[in-house]
Amino acid sequence: GVKINDWQIKRMKTRWGTCSIKAKRIWLNLELAKKSLNCIKYLIVHELTHLLERGHNAKFKAYMDRFLPD
Repeated sequence: GVKINDWQIKRMKTRWGTCSIKAKRIWLNLELAKKSLNCIKYLIVHELTHLLERGHNAKFKAYMDRFLPD
């Protein structure tokens, strides 16, 4: 049920992706095009989960386990 307003791809030196919670925007690293579909899926779910929980705390990890149990 999480929705974003925008997403874009750009070159990033230190991150695979980033999320702007206020703008509901996700940026993905261009280098992801070289990665597996599972890696890309994980990263998208990871960034979308930040719209529900800002940090990488236990609640965030519980969401990730729920959305991607494997």
